[in-house]
Amino acid sequence: MIGPPGSGKSKVGRTLAAGLGVTIRDTDADIEESAGKPVSEIFVDDGEPHFRELESAAVLAALAEHDGVVSLGGGAVMSLATQAALTRYAADGGHVVFLDVPLAVAAQRVGMNQARPLLLGNPRAQWQKLMTERRPTYERLATLTIVSSDRPGEQVAAEIIEALGLELRVPELMDPKRAEEHAQESKSEENVQ
Repeated sequence: MIGPPGSGKSKVGRTLAAGLGVTIRDTDADIEESAGKPVSEIFVDDGEPHFRELESAAVLAALAEHDGVVSLGGGAVMSLATQAALTRYAADGGHVVFLDVPLAVAAQRVGMNQARPLLLGNPRAQWQKLMTERRPTYERLATLTIVSSDRPGEQVAAEIIEALGLELRVPELMDPKRAEEHAQESKSEENVQ
């Protein structure tokens, strides 16, 4: 999954993975784990070029090692190595989903006042600038583009599954009401036994 900050890659990715019965791997989380500090601190302490090196390595490792859903950081696609890896991945039959999102929705999701290194200063203007720079790359690499808008992550994940013709293995996880009913049924069955 690729897309800008606030597109829903993390939430939709978790829901998609759950519905498909696979796991998710988030490359930003991989970077934080290997560096021992948050992405924002890496930017401040070590600089963006160092972060981008870590990010490229994390993406290449995730694509090589993980067979579930992989969520990439918003700027990961700007690395030539990542672009080449995603192009190969798609050529080998993999799906690269670009989650697109309007600025107004992204602003609500990321708060635009939170500490995001590349959104400092005027966050809305910075986000728009990043999208202007990155959109052509997102679109070129994507095998599927989905506009996440302000829909629930479950709806977006279901649309991805349908568009790609994938098999939904855990349907109750795609619908919050069904998930709650399933949990209650399981609990009732445990109480009866």
